[in-house]
Amino acid sequence: MIAQLPAHDYLDRLKIPYQRMTFPAATEKGAASVARALGFRERQMVKTLIFETDSQVRALIMVGGDQNVISGHLKKALGSRNIAMASRENVLSLTGYEVGSIPPFHWQPEDFQSFLDSSLISEEYLGVGAGVWGHEIVLKPDDLVKASRCRVINLTDKGKEVF
Repeated sequence: MIAQLPAHDYLDRLKIPYQRMTFPAATEKGAASVARALGFRERQMVKTLIFETDSQVRALIMVGGDQNVISGHLKKALGSRNIAMASRENVLSLTGYEVGSIPPFHWQPEDFQSFLDSSLISEEYLGVGAGVWGHEIVLKPDDLVKASRCRVINLTDKGKEVF
């Protein structure tokens, strides 16, 4: 039996459809490894990254496992020239989760900023961490947007505007 985790409870309360999947806990960390273990393309396994600014703004950034955030786009989205990945300690303090399987919903305060890269909207399904390594939640992009209350913006394509 697959464990019932807080992220599952949240989705159940909102009546958002999803699929629970598991992979061996010994799987090497990273979206590419999770994608291989579950039979998805790397792009479909979402990296959930926490960034912070010099003015203490923190945000959840979601991009495909094979993507990297363009710094200038993120600076524009967050309204700050000074951004950095949050430390492991700050991530744990903020989310209650260890880096590697942070669910992109249920732990954020109401005013917390979350962003999803616009290229992921065209995927059939996306996988996100369920809060425990070895557990993944697979859902449709629109359902991820609803669950995470995120803004969909361009974070990875240099040739397009952010908003």
